[in-house]
Amino acid sequence: HTDSVMCGVSALALKTNAPTVLRNEALTSYPDAKGATVFGSTEKCAPEKAIVANSSAVREWDSNGTVFGYNPSIPGHTAGEFGHNDFYGVVVAAAQVTGDVCGKKALRAMICLDEIRGRLAEVFSLKSYKIDHVVHGAIGSAAVYGALLGATVEEIESAIGMTVAHYIPFRAIRAGKQLSDSKGASAALSTEVAVLSMRRAMRGFIGPKDIFRNPEAIFRFFEPTTGTTASQDNIDITLGNKVRWGPGPSP
Repeated sequence: HTDSVMCGVSALALKTNAPTVLRNEALTSYPDAKGATVFGSTEKCAPEKAIVANSSAVREWDSNGTVFGYNPSIPGHTAGEFGHNDFYGVVVAAAQVTGDVCGKKALRAMICLDEIRGRLAEVFSLKSYKIDHVVHGAIGSAAVYGALLGATVEEIESAIGMTVAHYIPFRAIRAGKQLSDSKGASAALSTEVAVLSMRRAMRGFIGPKDIFRNPEAIFRFFEPTTGTTASQDNIDITLGNKVRWGPGPSP
C-alpha cells in the first residue's frame, strides 16, 4: 500500500492530468460530510469519488505492483489474468466512512480484496476476450466495501451483479499507441461504479442475482458450460465442465 500512496502523491504534486481532474471533481462537485477524503485534503466527499481520484493517482505512473493469477496446483486455475495494486483506497474510504475499521481489520480487508481478484484471475482471463483486466478488481471492491459497511449477502450479490451487468470496460482504451487518461484511470473508473453499485444496493436497489452463472453475463457467455441440460434452474459451473471460445487459449 505504501508504494501506491507514494506514486499517487507524486502524481498529484506534479499536477498530472487525470488525477488532478478527478480530485478537483470530487472536492468541488461531490462534498459529503459522511464520506471519505482524497490525497492532500481533509475535506470529505462522496466515497466513490474519493476512491476514483485516489485510485487514478496511484496508477498514474504505472509503477506500483502487478499480480498474476496462475496456480497450476489446482486444475483450471491457470488463466493467467493480472491486475495492479490500485484498489486499496476502497478499504481506506470504508474506514473513513464507518470510523470503526482498525489497522488490523483494514489490512485483512486489503488482503481479502487481493484474494478475490487473485482467484478470479486464475480462472477467467478477461484480456482473452478484449475485456479490460480491471473487472476482477471492481468485483472485489464491491464485495469488500460492502462487507466493511455491514451490507447483507444479498446486497453484496446485487452490487456485484450490477457491476458485471452494467459496467464492463473493453480494451479499446489500450488499443494502438494512444496513451489516454482512460488507460491510466481504468481501474479507478471501474472501482468508482463498483462502490456506487454497492451503496445503491444498500439503499434497496436490486441487481441481477447469481451473475457468475448467468448465461448472458461475460463469464458463461464467453466460456459456456457443457455436458449438462440447458436450464436456468440447474447450471453446472464446475471448472472442468466448460468450453472456451474466442481468440484462443488464455496466456
